[in-house]
This record gives sequence, structure tokens and C-alpha cells, in this order.
Amino acid sequence: MNVVLDAFRAPPSLRIAAKVLGVPFKWLGYNGDPTQPPATRALTALGPAYIKFGQVLSTRPDVVGDELAAQLRVLQDKLPPFPVTDARAMVEQELEAEVDTLFSSFSEPVAAASIAQVHKATVRETGQDVAVKVLRPGIEKAFKKDVDAFYLAARMVELLAPSARRLRPMDVITHFEGVVLGELDLRMETSSAAEFAANTERDAGFRVPQVEWFLSSRRVMTLEWAEGIAANDIPAIIAAGHDRKALGEGVLRLFLNHALRDGFFHADMHQGNLKIAPNGDIIALDFGIMGRIDEYTRRAYAEILFGFIRKDYRRVAEVHFEAGYVPADKDIDEFARALRSVGEPIFGMDATRISMARLLTYLFEVTERFGMETRTELILLQRTMVVVEGVSRSLYPQINIWEVAQPIVEDYIKENIGPKALLRDLSRTMRVLGRFGPKLPQIAEAALMRQVKQPDPPPQRNIWEAAGLVALGAGAVVLGLSLAHIFEMM
Repeated sequence: MNVVLDAFRAPPSLRIAAKVLGVPFKWLGYNGDPTQPPATRALTALGPAYIKFGQVLSTRPDVVGDELAAQLRVLQDKLPPFPVTDARAMVEQELEAEVDTLFSSFSEPVAAASIAQVHKATVRETGQDVAVKVLRPGIEKAFKKDVDAFYLAARMVELLAPSARRLRPMDVITHFEGVVLGELDLRMETSSAAEFAANTERDAGFRVPQVEWFLSSRRVMTLEWAEGIAANDIPAIIAAGHDRKALGEGVLRLFLNHALRDGFFHADMHQGNLKIAPNGDIIALDFGIMGRIDEYTRRAYAEILFGFIRKDYRRVAEVHFEAGYVPADKDIDEFARALRSVGEPIFGMDATRISMARLLTYLFEVTERFGMETRTELILLQRTMVVVEGVSRSLYPQINIWEVAQPIVEDYIKENIGPKALLRDLSRTMRVLGRFGPKLPQIAEAALMRQVKQPDPPPQRNIWEAAGLVALGAGAVVLGLSLAHIFEMM
């Protein structure tokens, strides 16, 4: 506890509260592994959900300090494994065949994390090397216990700290629970890996291992074996002669492309889930947590980034208000000025001169001042952005995220915000309306009957409303086909 409080430079009041509150609950804790550093030992003992939190912190030495970040990197893929005999039994149960029938070799664990561990194996039929991921025994029950504890903590926060209700702690935990449930079903992860591979197959310098569908199930997933150096092994990356600048910028560039272009991105991109191939390609692993954002949110996100890049803080503020991120009764000019005070100090600096801890603290103060509520649909995006920036900095400490982001965001803006995008949106809208053409008479008649039962407004207006619906449908069909034709010619 003291290590974490020191890393975050916690004030005396918080330290005293932590000690006082910790005394009556101390007997509930576990001793953990005494060979591990204090913070790693504590989070490992608490359970898998807490390990996830530690994995995020491990990517941000600029927030928690180099010493604590180094301790927490163990949580990425070097946790204590469970016996290989248990893994083999799980594989046989899930795939309904003997391990030795399916594989000519099946190794001891090569990596172990909070949810599962990985074994290297060779498929007997094809001779292909594969990675077999197996869930930890009893992991579902362990996660449920952790999530129940989080719900209790969220309720206590809402009860004891009314000012924190804008952060919607209960909604955040509900969102987290949904993410975890998806991660505990490896069929969903297998599907995510296949979709991610299809989306990114043309991305230069990036690879997703091929899925082996017939060797995968709910608790077992098999992928093509990916040979490479772990992204957290900086000495090995240097020794191999890889371009660290290109790697650092590549990680950030790939994430932005996936989030903006596809709306589907890897939401757990810490170093333990990335490898560097011998040819310098970045290989992604572990697709249990994936993020998905709709097109409107992507556009808002891009405009916010673009506004910061151009130092157009007024436009950034307007996007926040248009998207409903800031309550409408707040002063937009004051919000723009607050954003300027956040953005200006970080332009023109390399990462070594920016205190991300101080920046995050000030951003939190700004959101509190303007009553911004937590947006659960953006949690994974925001969390992943923090993690990805940390990974990029670990590979290339002098990286400037704004310079790397600018061409990607500009390309997205040109393609998705402007006259061409407007025509495309109108075309889609008219096509949707056109599909309802056969139903418009029924809709009009139902509307007319509802109005007949309610004498206000006058019947003449009802007739015109019904006629308007029919006309709208007919116009939608014609306009939709016309715009579709125009768009296809562009």
C-alpha cells in the first residue's frame, strides 16, 4: 500500500484514511508470494481483476515511477503458472480428444497471466507449431468474487462521496463485468481474433496470428505460433538491431488506425501482448478485450484529437458539448480556456519533459469542475490510449504523440467529415427510409387512428401528417437511389 501511495504522491489525508480503513479489513487479506515485490505481491494476492489494474499501471512509468512500473511488469505474462497436467486435462475435456492424439508435442507453460496460460504445441496432423491458450481452473469464480467486491466499493463511493457520483462508479463496474465475461469465453476471443485479422490484413508491419478454429472451444484457444521478442524486453530489442523509433511510432499509429478506421481495436495492448518479429513486424496477441466504437463516436474522437493538434480549443469544446460530454448549462468559452491550459504545455515537448501524472491530475480537475460524467462507451478507448502511449514511450522515450497522430487524424477527417461524408450519410439515411416504403401506408394509418382517438390537434392536420409520411417515403426511395448512384461515381 505504501509503495502505491508513494508512487501517486498521495496527500497525508489519503494516507491516514488508507491506514485507518485498512485496519478492520486487514484480516481479510492474503499474504501473497513473499518472493515478489510488495505491490506485485499485493495485487497478485487480491485476485485476477486487481492484476488487470496492475497491468495498466505497469505501462506508465511516467505516472507511477520507474521502480513500481518495473515491479508490475511481472503481471503482464510472468505470473505463477498452474500445472501442465491440469492444462492437458482441460484441453482433453474441451476438445474431446487425447492431447497426444491432437498434438505431437505439448510444452510446459511459456507464459502465464491473470486469466490463462499459454503452451507451445505442434499439431500432429500438419506439423504446424501453435500456441494453445488454456483458462485457469476456477477463474470464473475468482473473477466473480472480485467483481462483487468492486460493486460493494462502488456503492460505498456513491454513498460516502456524493460528488463522485458523476463518475458513475456502478455503471463503470457493470461495464467492466461485461468485458470480463467476454474475456472468460475463449470462443468470443477466437472470433475477435479472426475479425481483427481480417480488418488488419493489409496493415504493413503488423500481424495477427491465424486462428485454428477446430482446436478452439470455450476454455481453450489455439493460434498460429508467433516467433518474436516480447515488447517489454528492451535489451533484446536493442541487441536485435530493431528501430525503436519506428516501433514506438508504429504501435501508436496502428492503434489510431484501428480505432478510427475500423472502430474495432485491441483494448489490452500492454507489452506482454505484443511481440516484435525478426523482420520488425509488430505481432498482437491475446484478443480477450477488444474495443468497439460507433461511427459517430469515432468522428467526435477524431475531431477532438484534430482540434488539439491544430490548437483549436474552441472547436474541441464545441465537440464536447455537441456530443453531450459536457452539460449544456456550462460555459463553452470557459471550457475552451480550460482545455487550452491542458493542451498548450505539452506541444513542442518530447515525452521526457512531460509529467503525465500532473497532466492526468489536471484533466481530472477540469472534468470535475465542468460536471463531466463518465462515458462507459469510451472507457476502453480512454484506457487503451493511456496504455498504448505508455508502450510507445517504453520503446521510444522521445516520442511525440501529436506528431505521430496528426497525419492519421487528418486523413480520417478528410474522408469522414466534409461534403463527401455528408453525401454518404444522406445516401445511407435515404436507403434506410426507402426500406420502410412498403410499411409507410400502415404507419400513416396507425398515426391517423391514434390522432382520431385524441381529438387534439384538428383532423385536417392528421391527414396532412399521414400524406407527409407517404411522400417522405416515396422521396426517400428516389433520393436514396440517386445519392447512391452519385456516391458510387465519386
